[in-house]
Amino acid sequence: MGLFAGCSKKPVRGGEEAVLPTEQIGEMATEPGEGMPGIAEVGMGETEIPGEAMDTAASFGETISEGRTSAPMHPIYFDFDRFNILDDMKPIMEENALFLLDHPEAMVEIQGNCDERGTNEYNLALGERRAKSARAYLVNLGVNPDRIGTVSFGEERPLDPGQNEDAWAKNRRDDFVAVK
Repeated sequence: MGLFAGCSKKPVRGGEEAVLPTEQIGEMATEPGEGMPGIAEVGMGETEIPGEAMDTAASFGETISEGRTSAPMHPIYFDFDRFNILDDMKPIMEENALFLLDHPEAMVEIQGNCDERGTNEYNLALGERRAKSARAYLVNLGVNPDRIGTVSFGEERPLDPGQNEDAWAKNRRDDFVAVK
């Protein structure tokens, strides 16, 4: 019998590849360009960025759009005890992907968060699955995986300290934070 010890308060950094069951990938995945005219033509090579777009890219991470997410990106929210991308969150993911595709210099860290229900260890693992799920979705939409990091904060960074369904719903989220 082995003894395992560790600190449950530390964020769990995700690895490079998200390993998800096939049925979950099927639920989350969208073909690049589906419902997004012109996205298939967007390349990852060098492009000249217009002045206005450069201003947006330069200010990426300087303001918060909602929660802890860097503007102009937006957070996404999850159902209780789930990590699949909800249908009503897919347009937000597509907007976030378009921003990243239009600004190839931008780097983002997806921060997975949970409500307070469940153990610290369980919520850290669920937050990691949420962040990796969003990362896989962005990669499937054409964003270079080298530009997307993941981290889980589990239940440690709630936006709303309340103990009711409204508060818990705000805390079940992925934040998209600029990395400089």
